[in-house]
Parts: sequence; structure tokens; C-alpha cells
Amino acid sequence: MAHSLPQRMYLLGYDTGKNRLDPASAVVRGSLLRAAAVAELVLAGLLSDRDGKAERTAAAALAPEDPFLAKVLEDAPGTKPRRWLTVVDRDWHRAEDIVRDQLATAGTITVGRHRAMGIFPVRDIALADPRLAEGLRGRVRDVVLSGQDPTAVPIEDAVLAVLSAEGDVRTVFSAKENRVHRSAIKALAAHVDTVLPGLRKAVRYSVAARRSVSG
Repeated sequence: MAHSLPQRMYLLGYDTGKNRLDPASAVVRGSLLRAAAVAELVLAGLLSDRDGKAERTAAAALAPEDPFLAKVLEDAPGTKPRRWLTVVDRDWHRAEDIVRDQLATAGTITVGRHRAMGIFPVRDIALADPRLAEGLRGRVRDVVLSGQDPTAVPIEDAVLAVLSAEGDVRTVFSAKENRVHRSAIKALAAHVDTVLPGLRKAVRYSVAARRSVSG
């Protein structure tokens, strides 16, 4: 099946070596999933930038079939433009549950439960086919590590790479790789800013808000 950008963002955060989600980006995962949804809506022509704000287009009268994308689109009312940060940040705490349930329903992942120390409820996430996440991760990493011309990179892969860097998703780029390849990431981010104006700035504010509370 074809996975949405938010679903691919979720899969990128899965550590196939340790069979768990990346703990380093756990607190910002909801923000990254919302941002990926916003990006997909813009690329689909359902949202656009108007004077630095998110505005629905005429095409948005036809809601996406994906319920998560449809919900994010609803958060950008048709009556007037709304700040990109508001659209990215709204209900961020619900995003992970929704996307995880979508992937479980599709059979891409399985979700089990146990209690740590017999007290704390914990979800056990397993991939039906780890090669899916590994292939996706390899493609997104290559966007940065190969030094490709940003304009020649598929825009969806560019978005996933930039979001992974902004959210410190360690299953995609290590802290050292973020430092060593800073110039490549910066060039890729500039290209994403051209195609999706306002998104990365909103992501940075949203990520900063999550980290300031957690840490």
C-alpha cells in the first residue's frame, strides 16, 4: 500500500535494530506527524500560503480520504487564513495515536501491550516487514548523505529528511551526522522552504514548545 507522509514519518522513527520507536524524538513525534500532514496537503494543492498563513484552496472542498489528513485540513478553516504554527500544533498530542492506529489497521505494524514493572502500561510496536522502514530510511538518509542537488530530490523525501533533522530523529540521522552534514541539510531546508513556505518555521516553534515542557 502507499503510505501517507505522516505514516512514513512514523515509520522513520522506528528502530529496527532495537524493535522500538526512537526515544530521542518521542516528545516531538506528534508535531512531526502533524507537519508531515500539512506538507502533504500543500503538495496535494489543498492548502497554500497566503501572506505567511495557511489558507485552504478551492480544491479543498473535496476532503482527503485519509481521516488524519482530513482532520488536519479541518484545522485550517475556509473562512480565513490561519497561522502555520496553529495548524501544525493543534491537537499534536493526538496525532501519534491516530497514525499508529492507521498503520495497525493496514497491517503495517502490530501493537501489543504490557506493564513495565507490573505498573506502567507500555505499547509494544512491531513491524510486519522491517525492510519497509529500512528501505524508507535509506532513501531519506541518502537525500542528505549523498550530497545531491536539493532541487533534484523528490520533494516528499526532502520534507521527511528535513523534518527528521529538525526533530532530532536519531533513527534517521545521528547527532554527529546532523553536525557533519549541516550544510547539506541547510541547503535541503532552503529548497523545502521555497516549496512549502512557513512550514519549517512552524515546525521549529512546535518542536521547541514540546522540548521546553519535557526538559
